[in-house]
Amino acid sequence: MAAEIIDGKAIAAGLRERIGRETSAFVEQTGVTPHLAAVLVGDDPASAVYVRNKQRACEKAGIKSTLHRLDAATSQSELLLLVTRLNEDSDVHGILVQLPLPSQIDETAVLDAVSPLKDVDCFHPENVGLLSQGRPRFQPCTPAGCQHLLAESAVQTEGAHVVVLGRSEIVGKPMALLMVQKGKAANATVSICHSRTRDLPNVTRQADILIAALGRPEFVTGEMVKDGVVVIDVGINRTEDGKLVGDVEFTSVAAKASAITPVPGGVGPMTIAMLLQNTLTAARLQTSG
Repeated sequence: MAAEIIDGKAIAAGLRERIGRETSAFVEQTGVTPHLAAVLVGDDPASAVYVRNKQRACEKAGIKSTLHRLDAATSQSELLLLVTRLNEDSDVHGILVQLPLPSQIDETAVLDAVSPLKDVDCFHPENVGLLSQGRPRFQPCTPAGCQHLLAESAVQTEGAHVVVLGRSEIVGKPMALLMVQKGKAANATVSICHSRTRDLPNVTRQADILIAALGRPEFVTGEMVKDGVVVIDVGINRTEDGKLVGDVEFTSVAAKASAITPVPGGVGPMTIAMLLQNTLTAARLQTSG
């Protein structure tokens, strides 16, 4: 079986083009330019790359992007003061605090401090609550990107067994919430697996759709999936020799899958596209009052 490669790079490019057109129309109609403020604390190289890529994508879509760089020794109170200023700045529509934060800072306290109307990452408990009720204000960026890939690839999700590997607040849990909801590319039966799951391979072999978000390089092997599975690999890990790999061992799993995302070029570009969509949504909400 030759697996179809789900080209996240191409799908994201089409989505960004649409967002760019919608942004242009919004600016022309209102005179308001959507504005994303990103906060980067410290000098983590991977975080710096992510933020730079997000800034470039904003620029191409006609969205204003401002980066606030803070020293790694920044205190929690200093960071919270900046978040408060951004909350109160009517010119800023979306706030992104790049994770991870230095150890002296409580990530939850900072993310909770971001205004729910500017929480374009969909981390605030108010927005998570709305999502759980099926009436989201914003879509969580990476999970929504995964769901969009499934929709654009015409994967049948209704009634399918979706197995999510990982229970993080950023990917695993919101991914499960999206897939179990009523609607397009949803209506699935969902299992969430994690480090305490018993006989994990037995569960993963039941998956019609497997979404891997463990953060463990090439953890999922061909022996852990059934023929015809659709695989969405959220992981991005760098090996000792500098190679980028996902949470899925691509060669052995692709030999059995009907469709699979590559790493890189799969989920990553979709996360950024969904961030742009959320920033435009935030600008619309705040401009309409």
